[in-house]
Amino acid sequence: MVIEMRGLPQQLPDYQITQLPNPFASPRLRGEITQYYTALLSRYGPQNWWPARSRFEVIVGAYLTQNTNWSNVEKAIANLRRARALNAKALREMPLRKLETLVRPSGYFRQKARRLKAFIAFLDEKYAGSLTRMFAQPTGKLRDELLALNGIGPETADSILLYAGNHPVFVVDAYTRRVLERHRVIEAKAGYEEIRALIQSEVGGASAEELAAAEPGSDPRHPVSPMSRARRSDRAQHYNELHALIVRVGNHYCRSTAKCEGCPLRDFLPVDASRRG
Repeated sequence: MVIEMRGLPQQLPDYQITQLPNPFASPRLRGEITQYYTALLSRYGPQNWWPARSRFEVIVGAYLTQNTNWSNVEKAIANLRRARALNAKALREMPLRKLETLVRPSGYFRQKARRLKAFIAFLDEKYAGSLTRMFAQPTGKLRDELLALNGIGPETADSILLYAGNHPVFVVDAYTRRVLERHRVIEAKAGYEEIRALIQSEVGGASAEELAAAEPGSDPRHPVSPMSRARRSDRAQHYNELHALIVRVGNHYCRSTAKCEGCPLRDFLPVDASRRG
């Protein structure tokens, strides 16, 4: 059986990254990232990420997940849902102090509340409060605008673009860096953009056959949600799934102290690397 990725013809222009030689990537591993992807799909299958009911909820979650774990974000999201505050109108009208109280479980609550208010102001000023208008912008233009906002770095910007807007960009997080460093795909000096360009080049340039798992697993980390089953392009879906799978394996196996025994990526470790576990 070949896994169905729910792909559609491209509805958004791909974000074209200038492909520069990457001094931080190992040339022996050309194409190996796609093998990581299919190995993880074979073990776990689709992960149903991002678990949210709306695009706006994804954006809020992208802010709240900064410097905390997902369980804390879920508590803050639950507070906002009970307050019927997971929409732009509610956050626009909500007093800052009340918003701080609702998002407190996610940590850095004063800072995050101010940043959410700043995003609403940006959305109102640039796009008349419309996420549809915002996400209709070319990926590169919108990415630059998001990065100019207070509190949005590359990981948060790309999370918003991919998971809320279905733009085809890969999200690099600490797990991605750790897995690729330990497998010597990248060096410790590799920057966010080098890692992102490498993965988008590998996965974005692969064929459908190279990205399909013949025997996909069935062990999702999250239940299906309206956003996890949203219609998106093939490329955006693959970036979505690969990131979620890397988080899954990183959370369980590739922690600060590696636990390699049983890891679906263990066979990809360099032969001279220490295999713990």
